[in-house]
Amino acid sequence: MAEPYLGNPLRCETVLRKFGFSFRKKFGQNFLIDSDVLEGIVDAAAVDEEDVVLEIGPGIGSLTQYLASRARRVISVEIDRALLPILDYTLADWDNVRIINNDILKTDIRAIAGEENGGRPLKVIANLPYYITTPIIMKLFENGAPISSVTVMVQKEVADRLAAKPGSKAYGAITLAVQYYASVEPVIEVGPESFIPAPKVSSAVIRLNRYEEKPVTAAHEDILFKLIRGSFNQRRKTFVNGAANFEGLSYTKDDIRAALAHAGLPESIRGEVMSLAEFAAVADYLGENS
Repeated sequence: MAEPYLGNPLRCETVLRKFGFSFRKKFGQNFLIDSDVLEGIVDAAAVDEEDVVLEIGPGIGSLTQYLASRARRVISVEIDRALLPILDYTLADWDNVRIINNDILKTDIRAIAGEENGGRPLKVIANLPYYITTPIIMKLFENGAPISSVTVMVQKEVADRLAAKPGSKAYGAITLAVQYYASVEPVIEVGPESFIPAPKVSSAVIRLNRYEEKPVTAAHEDILFKLIRGSFNQRRKTFVNGAANFEGLSYTKDDIRAALAHAGLPESIRGEVMSLAEFAAVADYLGENS
């Protein structure tokens, strides 16, 4: 099997010129050109010869080459048709890669796991476009597809939010939503110089390890996530006011105060300092008593 070569900036630029490729802003394209970072991502995901990897957004195939050199099989989903001939060229030396031209948000991940890995969990690895990071991450966890871990490059600010603790400035609705499904493990920070074109912000690689058993028991998940959204929709208000004013909920302030009291929380508390377990306790009380 060939050695990966697209961790070299000059080789990446040569490939791009060969095909006359133009970057398209609507796809948020920033391709990795740093071999240390590419190897670091594969190491962080602990990819080995038994793994089937689902890669989101292969670009010109830089990370794909490193993945294909370690994994049993790599399924790469790329939305931009203009990249398909480039991928055919850069991945010609690897016979364990399948390219799917589709939007990952419209892709049946469960079907891929069934076809390519006998229904067993996939490892997901991606250099995500910053503008669509949250929808992609949430789709991966919410649809119940078999996934063991998600190792992703995201904007540093997003990585901080996903790993945040209650009471911190970065703590928010996306923090709680992701931490309901997975533990968050920061891996490495990546500067703009590791990409072509260089983004205006710093990036970070994180690994999300899907829980076999969720860290909290939420009998009323729908109420839990509405309470979270309502609370952070009006972040500086008390939890009582945020939840009572949220359109998706129909509880009175007295209902919410009773739920807080049942959970041992003061009625003056703000959602930004509440843990996932505390949100779940309030949600379950409201679900059972209102």
